[in-house]
Amino acid sequence: MNREVPQLLQLTTRPLVIAGPCSVENEAQIHATAAMLAKEHVSILRGGVWKPRSRPGTFSGIGKEALDWLVAAAQTNGLYSAVEVATAEHVAQSLAAGVDILWIGARSTVSPFVVQEIADALQGINIPVLIKNPINPDLELWMGAIERIQQAGITNIAAIHRGFSSFDKKQYRNVPHWEIPLELKRRMPDIPLICDPSHICGTKDLIAHVAQRAMDLNFDGLMIEAHHAPEQALSDKEQQLSPKELGDLLRNLVIRDVHSDNELFVNQLLLLRKKIDKLDFDTLELLAERNKLVKDIGRYKKENNVSIFQPDRWAEIVQTRSKYGQEIGLSEELISDLLKGIHRESIHLQTQILNNTKEK
Repeated sequence: MNREVPQLLQLTTRPLVIAGPCSVENEAQIHATAAMLAKEHVSILRGGVWKPRSRPGTFSGIGKEALDWLVAAAQTNGLYSAVEVATAEHVAQSLAAGVDILWIGARSTVSPFVVQEIADALQGINIPVLIKNPINPDLELWMGAIERIQQAGITNIAAIHRGFSSFDKKQYRNVPHWEIPLELKRRMPDIPLICDPSHICGTKDLIAHVAQRAMDLNFDGLMIEAHHAPEQALSDKEQQLSPKELGDLLRNLVIRDVHSDNELFVNQLLLLRKKIDKLDFDTLELLAERNKLVKDIGRYKKENNVSIFQPDRWAEIVQTRSKYGQEIGLSEELISDLLKGIHRESIHLQTQILNNTKEK
């Protein structure tokens, strides 16, 4: 029998903590891990039962049998249980076993067909559902998955940010692209936002840093992989913390207030924001002036039958603006993003002119 779970953010004070092993490996392992995590302010016990592995031949989870172990371990230690589902059959088996919370993984969120199958299986069911971002940085896919689950009548929903796949894995296993979950929060403000540092990092070293970053950005909770003996884990051992390591991380987290009642602080903040507002509008006006010049250049190129893209000129812009921007204290990333956006708009405006399409 499934327990009724309160709205996710009512389970605990911020942050809501979801923790447990990457995979439920055996009954003793999940019970030992749950007992340790219950002492570390964890509210929800997670555990993988069906594991979507990139390559065949690796440990892919115990399957249905492990559901009973997960549920019993959670209930014995006063926790709620959570498991990943990817098919209607997974949903049915999880509900039959009494799992409290379901989550949809990144490899499932990327497919509207898979999400719709899960949504159809949830029609008329009252259970919380956590939805991870798709593996590729596509906000619309993420929002679409949330909307499909909402249309099934599920109201207790949270979004999980676990980073996005990238060929370049210099620092993170999955690149955070923090701007994407923050934009999701702007567009869906009532959906709790949970960070999964384990999958962003892929290794223990950065988990505390990423968890703190999430708290600083006002995330509502954390999902962190934890195993009673990480070095013995059958999957993703590099990114799993021991319960003690998780407890130390949580005790060292700095939780910041969203607002302040300090009148001096509020007044000073308003003053600074007014200055920023003026600079923002000044910047937009300058960009509008720049676009007028871009259009003049486009017309001049058209009259003289000259191509839009000028590699030498673009190389000069990148070099000189990047150098100057760094000299005045701007980050390389900001300069790069700004130049790419300006150049994309320039190409777009000149293309409209050369092809006699409607100009902005």
